[in-house]
This record gives sequence, C-alpha cells and structure tokens, in this order.
Amino acid sequence: MLLSVVLLLVASYTSALHAWWEQRGEIQSAKAEIIMRRDAIIQLNDTKARFNDPAYIKQQARARFGWVMPGEVGYRVIGSDGSVQGDVPTLDAPPTAQEREWYDTLWGSVEQAGKEPAKPKPVADPDEVLRKR
Repeated sequence: MLLSVVLLLVASYTSALHAWWEQRGEIQSAKAEIIMRRDAIIQLNDTKARFNDPAYIKQQARARFGWVMPGEVGYRVIGSDGSVQGDVPTLDAPPTAQEREWYDTLWGSVEQAGKEPAKPKPVADPDEVLRKR
C-alpha cells in the first residue's frame, strides 16, 4: 500500500517537474530573444542618428551610388572584356512583378463578370472602317 502511494506521488511530481523544466527553457529562450532584439534596436537607433549627419549622408551617397562632388572627376576602370573592374556600387535591382495568386485571378474574373460590357462606339459609315485597312 505504501509503495503504491509513493509511486503515485512520484508520478504526479514528475509531470509537474517536467512542466517546470519546459517553462524554464521557454523563459530562457524568451530572455535571449529580448536581448537580441534590444541589441538590434540599439543598432537601428545608431544608424538613424548617423543619417542626421550631412557628412554621413554624403559618404553613403558616394559609396552606394558612386556619386562625385561638383568639380570632381569620377573614374571607372574597364577591363579588356568590357566589364567594370573593382568594387562597383550599384543600385538594388528593381522589384519584379509578382504573379497574382490563383484566388486573386479568380476573384478578378468574378468582379469583371458583374460589370456591364463596354458598348462599342457607333461608326457613321461601316464601309469607312473597311477602306482604312
């Protein structure tokens, strides 16, 4: 009898201990994520503060876009194969047109089906259209 009571207590405490252990792990991962996000916020605030400085903006324009100041001459070294040599600043590629999802296409056809069809313009002389060709 005593052995069954001890086993029952061990089983009940085991599940509580397991839940405590899982929650402890979740708390540790949440704390690590908070620290990581706090560091990211500090870095973003630093970058934001840098862009308030006109000298930093000029430096970024020169580095990213290859701009030069008035009166300066910018040079690019072109290799024998016609490609630009060295570190060449380029703009990001423009975003590509996204294909519409199938349900957007379906809904667009439903919307078009509910509209009145466009009426063709009346032509004064139907033979005039044939003469233009």
